[in-house]
Amino acid sequence: MMRVGIWMMALWLMAGVQAQAANVLFDVEKRREQLQSAAYEKVKDACMAYGEKLEEKPEPIASLVTKDGYGVDTSAEPFSWYVSVLTGRALAGDAKSQQALIAILKRWASARALLEGDAEHDTYYALKRAMLPVIVGFSVVDEAMDTASREQVSEWIDAVVRPLDKTFDGDVDHNNHRYLADATLMAWGAYSGDNSLYGKGESRFRTILSDARADGSLPLETRRGSRALWYMRQSLASMVVMAEVALAHGDNFYRMEVDGKTLDTIMQFYLAGLESPSVVLPYASENYKPGPSQDYFTQDMGMLQVRPHGRHYMAFAEAYLSHEQEDLTARRLLHVMRPIFAERPLIDDFSGGNATCFWWNPEVLP
Repeated sequence: MMRVGIWMMALWLMAGVQAQAANVLFDVEKRREQLQSAAYEKVKDACMAYGEKLEEKPEPIASLVTKDGYGVDTSAEPFSWYVSVLTGRALAGDAKSQQALIAILKRWASARALLEGDAEHDTYYALKRAMLPVIVGFSVVDEAMDTASREQVSEWIDAVVRPLDKTFDGDVDHNNHRYLADATLMAWGAYSGDNSLYGKGESRFRTILSDARADGSLPLETRRGSRALWYMRQSLASMVVMAEVALAHGDNFYRMEVDGKTLDTIMQFYLAGLESPSVVLPYASENYKPGPSQDYFTQDMGMLQVRPHGRHYMAFAEAYLSHEQEDLTARRLLHVMRPIFAERPLIDDFSGGNATCFWWNPEVLP
C-alpha cells in the first residue's frame, strides 16, 4: 500500500494547507491576465482546445500495477488528459471547466485514488506522469475551492506524491525516472511550501549536470539503443519543468553551471542528434533496454509527432523558447519546432499539461 505514514501526514497538516494560489510552473494570476488580452487571443484559443472530447469523466482508479515487458500501466492516462485539458480551459477563464476540474479532483481525492499498488519502479513512474498535471491543475483552481475541499485534495495529493521519493537501488534512481520524480516532488514542494521537496529538484538538476558528459550527452539515456534520443528528450522535459518551477520562485536553473555544463549544453547535444543521429551512435551501440527496436542505427524520432494518446513529447520547448530567441541553441530548437508549432496546443504530462497554454509568448514567438 503506497500510503504516507501517519506521523508524516500529521506534520504536514500542522504546517498548514495553502489557502491562496501558489505558483508551480508559472505565475497563475499573471497568466490569467495575459490570456484575456488581445495579444494573447491565439494562446487563449490553444488553452480552450479539446473541450469537445471531455464528455466521459474518468472513474477513480485504486492502483496502478507493473506490466509485463516494455512499457508502463497507462490506465491513469485518461485522467491526466482530462485534468490537463480542463486546466488550460480553466486558466483561460472558462467557468464550466473550472468547476469540472474541481469536481474531478474532489472525486479522486474522496475515493483515495492511486494509493494502492505494487512497489515496482514502473508503477511509480506511471504515478509521476499522472500527478504532475494534477499538481499544476490544482494550483490553477485552488482559490475557487472551499476550504474543506481544498484541504481534502491537498491531503490526497500529498499522500500520493510523497512516496514517489522512493529509491530502488538501481539505475532508475539516477536516470529519467528519477528526474521525473524530483520534478514532481519539486512542483509539490513549491505548492505546499515544503523546502525539502523543492530542494530535491535543485539537487537533482545539479546532479544531472554533473553526470553529463562534456558533450552534453547523458550516459544512462544515450546507451538506450534506438531510443537514445527519445530518452534524452524525456530527461530534458523534466529538466525544463524543474527550471520553470525554479523561475516561478525566483531561482534560475537555466543559468546553473556545473563543470562548465548547463542545460544549454545538454540541449545542444540533443539537437545535434536530431540533426545528425550519427553523433549518438557510439553511445547507443550499447543497446541497453532499447525498447521496441533493436536497430540502434535507426533512432526513434516519434517524439517529433503527436502521440496516439494526444500528447506531444516536444511540449517542453514551449517553455524553453518563451524566454530566449537570440542564442544559437534557441534558434536550432526553433528550427525543429516550426512545423511542430502548427500542431498546437502541445500537451504533455511530462510538462505538466497544456504547455502551449502555460508558456506560449506571442510577443517573443508569434
